[in-house]
Amino acid sequence: MLSSCFGSCFGGGDGDDLLWHMDLKPHATGDYSVAVVQANSLLEDQGQVFTTPGATYVGVYDGHGGPQASRFINNNLFPQLQNVIRDIGNCLHCVFDFLVISVIIELALEEGGLSEDVIRKAFDAIEEGFLRLVKQSWLDKPQIASAGSCCLFGAISKDELYVANLGDSRAVLGRRAETGQTGDSAVVVAERLSIDHNVGVEEVRKEVEALHPDDSHVVVYTRGVWRIKGIIQVSRSIGDVYLKKPEFNRDPMFIQYGYPIPLKRAVMSAEPSILIRKIRPEDLFLIFASDGLWDQLSDDEAVDIVLKNPRSVSIDPLLFYQGIAKRLVRAALEGAAEKKEMRYEDIKRLEKGERRHVHDDITVIVIYLDRPGRSTNSGMNIVKGTNVPLDIYSLNSGHQGENTS
Repeated sequence: MLSSCFGSCFGGGDGDDLLWHMDLKPHATGDYSVAVVQANSLLEDQGQVFTTPGATYVGVYDGHGGPQASRFINNNLFPQLQNVIRDIGNCLHCVFDFLVISVIIELALEEGGLSEDVIRKAFDAIEEGFLRLVKQSWLDKPQIASAGSCCLFGAISKDELYVANLGDSRAVLGRRAETGQTGDSAVVVAERLSIDHNVGVEEVRKEVEALHPDDSHVVVYTRGVWRIKGIIQVSRSIGDVYLKKPEFNRDPMFIQYGYPIPLKRAVMSAEPSILIRKIRPEDLFLIFASDGLWDQLSDDEAVDIVLKNPRSVSIDPLLFYQGIAKRLVRAALEGAAEKKEMRYEDIKRLEKGERRHVHDDITVIVIYLDRPGRSTNSGMNIVKGTNVPLDIYSLNSGHQGENTS
């Protein structure tokens, strides 16, 4: 089954009790590395990697308004692998009703393979599933209507790369680019593969405004940034039902929790941007990360760190290792500390929740793209996967995490 981690996982890295990372692991055509740091009182980021002998699936889900939506995606976009795999590589079936890459895989089987249409249908299914959850939970937990999540999905299958996203989590490719005349040395450049659905981006802001010509306040500048209805920066997400279904934010139950927002129609959508391209020999690695990383590092800076650092480094005599994803998280934390005229050592002393004033939750997954035939994958004949812990503080302290589903 898909567990929190196959193999070596570590909490409290660098003496940071809110940091979790895992040792380097193999996937179908390379290695991958995962690291997460918690800033919020409840971890709102979730992430996962799912590998088969012929394909690799990646998900990064950056929640807001609580962890409910990101946890829902995490539980429902990839299949939980417990007595559900049959004829690996040819046919995958899931006995559950609504488990996420199970949604994508089942649609792919029905329609002849992974495609843009299959991915769109899967995202639609997740959005509708979360809406059903909101309706079921509404009377007991009206605040669930304001929970939402960005959703970044990636897949590598048959030398094809698929990237789909809602919100402002980001996928960046590091690839070789020839410079100068033939024979000159190659440089490695960053290529962004996803679109930031954030109204801080002028093009996105104009897109939202064009969809609502009768609403001069659909996007407003407040608290130093552009926000939809003065509330939220991302324009596409899973959830955020109160900004998609006017009947929810007008309901007295929700008004008691929040405040009424004058809506004639939805001001956010769950329509993903999708990129499909061939994996090329010059493609070296992929970085999938929530905006907590990109708030601190540029695309070029992140690619440069991956390029110039080893994939995995021994950090003590017991041969515990840290993967490259942790190195990226550490660089982001050092950048956040510098902006606040602090040191990383100072950040580590802050409590969860309090840390959110310095940095966001950060999830990073690095996927190396070695060509097929590497010997380290020769024994990889079963389905494996990694899930980020639901809550790092609870994991490291031994406390039971709060149930918010």
